[in-house]
Amino acid sequence: MSELIERLSHTLHHGGRLRQAAAEYGIPLGQWLDLSTGLNPHPWPVGPLPHALWGRLPEAEDGLEAAAQSYYGASAAVLPVAGSQAALQALPWLRPPGKVGILTPTYAEHPHAWGRAGHQVVSLPASAAVEAQISELAVLVVVNPNNPTGSRIPRMQLLAWHRRLAANGGWLVVDEAFMDPTPEGSIADATHLPGLVVLRSLGKFFGLAGARVGFALLAPPLAAALGGLLGPWPVAAPSRAVALAALADRPWQATMRAQLPSASQRLHHLLADHGLAPTGGCALFQWSRHPQAATLQRALARQGILTRHYERPASLRCGLPATAADWLRLQRALAQLPTSPSSTQHSATAEE
Repeated sequence: MSELIERLSHTLHHGGRLRQAAAEYGIPLGQWLDLSTGLNPHPWPVGPLPHALWGRLPEAEDGLEAAAQSYYGASAAVLPVAGSQAALQALPWLRPPGKVGILTPTYAEHPHAWGRAGHQVVSLPASAAVEAQISELAVLVVVNPNNPTGSRIPRMQLLAWHRRLAANGGWLVVDEAFMDPTPEGSIADATHLPGLVVLRSLGKFFGLAGARVGFALLAPPLAAALGGLLGPWPVAAPSRAVALAALADRPWQATMRAQLPSASQRLHHLLADHGLAPTGGCALFQWSRHPQAATLQRALARQGILTRHYERPASLRCGLPATAADWLRLQRALAQLPTSPSSTQHSATAEE
């Protein structure tokens, strides 16, 4: 029991820890530009909520499940959860320990969750590694688009992997938290197939991370088991109301699908112009590998700009600025980095 408690008590570091950064760098909380989370900087506009929502338990008959099924094009059960994080932490406990392959580098919570549930976790650095080991796997976990690299696995490849896994009672778990800007890449329409689980989130594209709403899309028997493990009322009534309205707002969604990729391309060029040419990315962030990533992250933090640093491989993930002032602030901060041509030129001039 003590070993289990020790495994469950370990937590991982994530982006968005502004209060910690403010204390570490001595910069007031309100003066930070947070680009560490990869969230839409223009979140869905939450209006006033009925006061009665705060005084009642959540009820499944409010239309949220139907709205999510329509929005995602899901072909099976849609289970609302307290952010997709809740589902990815619970899923490993729904099957006996086995060999779990995870395409890496990726969101660290996936290997962490499967490992602490007693599974043997195997890092698979590329599709070729999956092909070589898939016959030995009980579960394959893929983040698509990947976080932090932004790489994508085609639908047909994922469905082929699923067929091979399902033939032996295995699962394919696909985390599509960053898929909303490119819905054509989703496999939500195949979630009626046994052993296929798709995780979605309202935190990224909708920018509603604080609402803690996600969805597990999966066949009914597994949905019932996951729901039973998570217990009743996993999503608060106000959060359900916000999620229902956001999922139904198709004009806002269309605007964001046009706007976010353009902003991401702008960020790509801005980083490249200052010696941090992105190695990957998606509509909500850009990812740059650099041997001095930790040093660069701290240099930006000293200017009140928080980015996400990764140790393996050494890299930075940068989200989208929200306003013209934020873009200008980032540009000026990047110009002060030693990677920036403008910084090098300035140093050379000073030496002369």
